[in-house]
Amino acid sequence: MTFYNRFTFRLLYRLVIINILGILLYYLIKNTALWFTISGLAILLIAALMNLYFYINQIREDIKRFILAVKTRDSTLNFRNKATKGSFPELYESFNDIIQTQKDMQLEKDSMFQLIKTILEQVPVGVIVVKDNEQDSRQAEIVFFNQAATSLLGIPSYKYWHRLAQHSPQFAQEIENIGKGGKRFMELKIQDKLIQLSTEVIPLNLYLTDYTIISFQNIKDEIEQKESEAWNRLIGVISHEILNSITPISSLSDTVNSMIADKQSLNSEDLEDLKPAIKTIKRRSEGLLDFVKDYRLIAELPTPDLEYHTIGEILQHIKVLMQPFANGRNIMLKVEQTSSKITIQIDLKLVEQALINLVTNSIYALEGVEHPVIEINYRLDQNKLYLEVSDNGKGVDSELIEKIFVPFFTTRKNGSGIGLTITRNIMKMHHGNLEVNSIPFEKTVFSLVFRYQ
Repeated sequence: MTFYNRFTFRLLYRLVIINILGILLYYLIKNTALWFTISGLAILLIAALMNLYFYINQIREDIKRFILAVKTRDSTLNFRNKATKGSFPELYESFNDIIQTQKDMQLEKDSMFQLIKTILEQVPVGVIVVKDNEQDSRQAEIVFFNQAATSLLGIPSYKYWHRLAQHSPQFAQEIENIGKGGKRFMELKIQDKLIQLSTEVIPLNLYLTDYTIISFQNIKDEIEQKESEAWNRLIGVISHEILNSITPISSLSDTVNSMIADKQSLNSEDLEDLKPAIKTIKRRSEGLLDFVKDYRLIAELPTPDLEYHTIGEILQHIKVLMQPFANGRNIMLKVEQTSSKITIQIDLKLVEQALINLVTNSIYALEGVEHPVIEINYRLDQNKLYLEVSDNGKGVDSELIEKIFVPFFTTRKNGSGIGLTITRNIMKMHHGNLEVNSIPFEKTVFSLVFRYQ
């Protein structure tokens, strides 16, 4: 018998009994004076009605308990007895299956949460998750605070953001300055030790609740390593250049000294012998002086005088400046989008110098190339603006990509090796960057990358 039949049978059975008792009671009241019997039948009728009520109400209460268990995720409730003995065995069995499924899903969710939590506890990156409170920011709750965050900030894992802000106000202020999403480099003094943090803030909305994910890591050691490598490369290049100039000067000085050491006067023949050596010493000394001037040029770039200029204006200026140079080398210079009205805040003279350096490098890279072409244009990508100089010259080999930005490193004969260094420094002064992508003899692109809001 299905649960429908079982329920229907029990319901009809109760209704039939109630109807029989009701008809019999009506008959006795109307046609007899058997009050004792009438009273007994009335009690039985009331009992039957109450039994029907409790029978239906029990099912209603079970459904109500089931819905409440689902809402509150209570997995302790079960209907095993009623699934075998009740009026609706399949219904109660379905209740049990749903509650068990919900329990399994919750266990899986908790297991995944523990897995992610364990992973985040092991990574060397500080992670703090804050549950925002729109009514009172002081009561914003910290729902996750890993061990790396505790170690980096030197503070315990607080439960509320305002407690963290009291203990580390500088860190809290920097996070507020980042606002609703973004990255920032910050320096903090933790227990008399200066640390450098790369910090990112990510806003997130889950189930109509706002969260803020704060991640940060100490990059001081990495920066120091990069600085050490850069200094080592720079010192190597400088030492090489100085030795190249000093060695012949020293050798010729010894030669000149030996020529005049034992002489009180010099004749015309001695003077003729001395002239080449002195000229060489002079030439190499001037070369060394030029090298030092180039170094000062790198180290003493002027502070940018920022003003708003259109991209079209920038491209038009560089076209006018470099067109004659390119024409003299039979190079096709393509400068498009000179009518663009997009504006950026820059030091026009410095950016022009950067573009001149890039175009000049492209011109020399095109020596001996058939159908040489240089293209200058711009593009927008997300929150960045790219001013690009591309050519089909010999390009840059992959192993030289990092070296080309080292001061005085050059692959060009008679090149100073400071153009790209100056260009990169100009971009850093504009809070931008210099990027390169090269496929030799196909396309090489140098990009001046600016922030664009």
